[in-house]
Formats: sequence, C-alpha cells, structure tokens
Amino acid sequence: MTTKPVVVYGASGYTGRLVCEYLREYGVPFVAAGRSEETLHASMESHVAGIETADYEVVEVEHDVASLTRLFQGAQVVLNTVGPFSELGPAVVEACLAAGTHYTDTTGEQDWLITCDETYGADFAAAGLLLSPGLAQMYTTGEIAAQLCLETPGLDTLDIAVFWGGSPTIASTRTILVNAATSAAHYLEQNVYVPFDPAQGLVPLVVPGQHELAQSLPWGGTSHPVWFRRDPRVASCKAQGGVFNAALMHGVPQIVAGALEATKDMAPEERDAALTATARQVMDTMPPRENPRVNKSLDSVHASGPLGRAHCVIHGNSNYKQTGLLQAYAAYSLLQTPPRRAGFASGCQAFGHRELLGVLRSFGLVAAPRLTVQEA
Repeated sequence: MTTKPVVVYGASGYTGRLVCEYLREYGVPFVAAGRSEETLHASMESHVAGIETADYEVVEVEHDVASLTRLFQGAQVVLNTVGPFSELGPAVVEACLAAGTHYTDTTGEQDWLITCDETYGADFAAAGLLLSPGLAQMYTTGEIAAQLCLETPGLDTLDIAVFWGGSPTIASTRTILVNAATSAAHYLEQNVYVPFDPAQGLVPLVVPGQHELAQSLPWGGTSHPVWFRRDPRVASCKAQGGVFNAALMHGVPQIVAGALEATKDMAPEERDAALTATARQVMDTMPPRENPRVNKSLDSVHASGPLGRAHCVIHGNSNYKQTGLLQAYAAYSLLQTPPRRAGFASGCQAFGHRELLGVLRSFGLVAAPRLTVQEA
C-alpha cells in the first residue's frame, strides 16, 4: 500500500522516466515502481531532471495481480509503461480494478486496446474508473487533429497519418516485433474491423510540408480505429505511420518478415525470447534524450463526408516527451476532477481534445494546428 496518489509502473524505462519528470513539474507526488529497486534508484538519480525536488519513493514489485494490488492500494492513478501490453497489461489492469485506481498506459498495440474495451471496459465504468490505454504521442496527438476536424458536422471518414523523427526505444522495438507476430492490424470500415492485408508492405504517403513522399506502414493498426468505433460521428477510420528516416522504414518490413519466418514454429515462450533477441539486434541501446531539431513529429488527418472535407496538420517535436507530458497531465487532472467519461476511453474522450492540445502547446511541444475546412 502506498501513501502517494500516483504510481508510475515501469518508471526506469525511457518513457517512464519522462513521465516522472513531468509529474515533478506538476508537483504531483508519485511512486516509481518496477522490478528492480537498484535500477529504479539509478534511473531516477541519473536521468530524471530535477528529481531532487520531487516528492517520490521507489518501490520494487513483482509482476502479478496480488503484488500489484497491494502496491496500488492507497493510490488514485496508475500510469503503466510496461509492455508488451497484450502480454503484461492484464495483471496491471486487474490490479487497478481490485485496488480502485484509474489506469492509463502508453500502448500502441491494437489488440490490447480491443481487449481493454471488450473485456475490462464495462467493469471500470461500473466502478467509476477510467481505463485509458494508448495515451501517447503517436496516437493522442493524431486523435486531437481528428477531433478538431470532427468539430465540423457531417464528416464520417478519417484518414490519419502519423510520422516522427528518430528511432524507437528498445521496448518499443520489441513490442513492434511481438505484436506483429501475435496479432493482425485492423482499420475501421463502416463500423466493422477489417484486417489490413499482411502482404501490403510499404505505402507511400504525401506528407504536408515536404516534396518527398514518405513511406508508411499500418503500424499495428494504431489506436484510432478502436477509439472511434463507438463514436456515432465516425463510420470509417484508417491510420498509417512511420519514421521520416526512409532507409529505416525500408528495412522494417524485411526485419519483421525475417523474424516471423524464423519463429513461426516456436512455442510462445521460445518465440518471445527469439523476438526479444532480434529487437536487441535492431536497437540495443537507450536512445539519447530527444533533440527538437531531430525528433520532430507530424500528425495529419483528412476527414471527409458526403458533402464536406476537413484537413488538420499538427507539427511538433520530441514525441516521447509528448507522451510523458500527456501521462503526467492525465494523473494531475484525475487527482482533481473525474474524467469526462468513465470506463474505456481515449485521452481526448476522457480529458477533452482542446484541453490536451493546450497542455502540449503550453510546454512548447506542438505548433498551432493548421485546420482547413470545406463545407457544402
């Protein structure tokens, strides 16, 4: 049991450290939790700017429902950064429900979002608790752009593109490979999940602000089709994403295909170990702290309907910092007021898209959106 109102689970990781940094800026006391007390202490002291002024404690905890429930009791919000979430998320969500705490995470795994929606959403709603997976730059900033488009009535189709500069962390790389091996990516077509063709490969996209075509992938389907499936305004939603580094993008399908072929006949545990080893061959060091001149982000949404069109572009920087800030703000907000929606909800549905945009703008992480609207 803790006396702190917020628990950051996986605090020693790249994203977890940024979450802690922004909690410190908001003045929110927190528990930095994970599997190794030694690693947590070293990570907080070496990598979290201003940690000496934070109100926090470090707690080592086993990854099982009983241990996590004991830790979460007394807290109000759990911010989870431990993935792959389809594998490790259920224990955390079940512990949150048992302890009576709100839950957010940074997942990009579409199958985990669907599980949260269909398996746990009703129980969280009945308890008046928020279940908000996928509160992260790659999904939430794009959702903000989509919600700005949807302020124009009569639009029912979303075409979303998300790009960023730099490279994924070790954990993100492992999650990409594990998720590709265990689940299909879907888009939303007339309120029905439709699987992407696994043989589709790279798709060139026109990216606002540059002449060169960018290379994109379904990127697991992303969170957007799941969030908008229950939005009465939206019938269809498809998202593509990638990094600006074309050479890296061209290598991703080959890396994924090779890993899947090499592990297709393995038992689950053996496969996961092999995929983890492959991920470490791709990315075996923690990326450096983000540089806004290098780590740029771009979210572009075309929304359309029978008689109208809208297009919103949000340019930003430091996508992992955006994620850390969004997570910290969610906790800060939940400590003061209930979410706009209990149960399964996106960040925008729980906190408001214009509110989240204002947060990102106030910390200098995104530019003012460029929204153009064509009405009948």
